[in-house]
Amino acid sequence: MPDYDDLIPEKAASSTMPSLLGVFAHPDDESLLAGGVLAQHAAAHARTAVVTMTWAPDSPRASELADALRALGAGAPRMLGYGDARNERAAPGRPRLVDAPLDEVVAALVQQIRSFRPDIVVTHDALGQLTGHPDHRRTHQAALLAAQDAGLPHLHPAAGKPWQPRAVYCATHPESGVRELGPLLESVGKAALAVPDAYATTTVDVSPWLEQKWRAILAHRGEVARERPLPGILARLPEADRTQIIQTEYFTRLTPGPTKGDSAALSI
Repeated sequence: MPDYDDLIPEKAASSTMPSLLGVFAHPDDESLLAGGVLAQHAAAHARTAVVTMTWAPDSPRASELADALRALGAGAPRMLGYGDARNERAAPGRPRLVDAPLDEVVAALVQQIRSFRPDIVVTHDALGQLTGHPDHRRTHQAALLAAQDAGLPHLHPAAGKPWQPRAVYCATHPESGVRELGPLLESVGKAALAVPDAYATTTVDVSPWLEQKWRAILAHRGEVARERPLPGILARLPEADRTQIIQTEYFTRLTPGPTKGDSAALSI
């Protein structure tokens, strides 16, 4: 199992944990995928925040998101307000995230990164999580581009002073980590996609922050009340089974900026 220090760049040089900016597609993704890590960093007095790509700021899911972020200590919602690819009620009158020009979406995220100035950006993986949701994949693409662009002064000059995050972590689900969850999703007609175990470079035991994470998931009341969304599936499970599923979070580390001494560096 990779050492959790991998999620704490330059730990020896600092007595504080790094700041985190989550970039997720929908309200509830932050709690399900990185709620434990967000709660841990907030408990250590690190700055944390979450950007949510879809759903309007005046929608019912916005107030649920605010409650979830309060449980995680992640501040107020930062909602970009794009439409959900699979729910036309998410943001009436706004383009769907998957239809919006990529440059526009990236510029909006660059502004968020330069404003918050995080050490780490946490987002979706390239697979689009368990169900391969198109909004997850689009968020992954835009977040990676924004993390790179944010450090370059000649790009998006109106978005604020340049800031280069030290790393991007993509929340993911390795094959060995979905053995319990996969059958539950398949039972309601949903996919259960996973990446090879080697893709999970960082595994975090978030059991000390499980109470905060579960409270944040429950804050998404509309999803808890429905049969097919993951919050609803989890809410119907016995506590021991639910704990087994949500007590571990998995990530793939990507580094957007220039580094030295990399064993995989190209050479002539």
